[in-house]
Amino acid sequence: MKKTDKKLDNQIRDTLTEVCEVLLEQCSGFEWLTHTVNFNAFPASLKVVCIFENDPQLTQLALSKEDAFIQNLIIHKLLQQGIKVQAKQIVFDSETRCEAQNNGNWAQRLK
Repeated sequence: MKKTDKKLDNQIRDTLTEVCEVLLEQCSGFEWLTHTVNFNAFPASLKVVCIFENDPQLTQLALSKEDAFIQNLIIHKLLQQGIKVQAKQIVFDSETRCEAQNNGNWAQRLK
């Protein structure tokens, strides 16, 4: 990873940490978030994954339109850092899905 990529990755991580703190307080069932990125295709390759505890919470998230709040928060916070992302780059997943489909191996699931 180039030095500029590392700096940008740290900036993304710091911004998403702020978002995570807000979501932990405001969104029931929210557990954590992470990101993946290929800096050769940045920013289009940036993907933010928001992890919830279980699938019923994901269903409730969509029904309450809280998913739009989360997407807008992430988009806004990253834009403040000069990083433009679209809602389609923000996805939602659950611990129970990872456990059932990937035996709890998030590294494998996020590939």
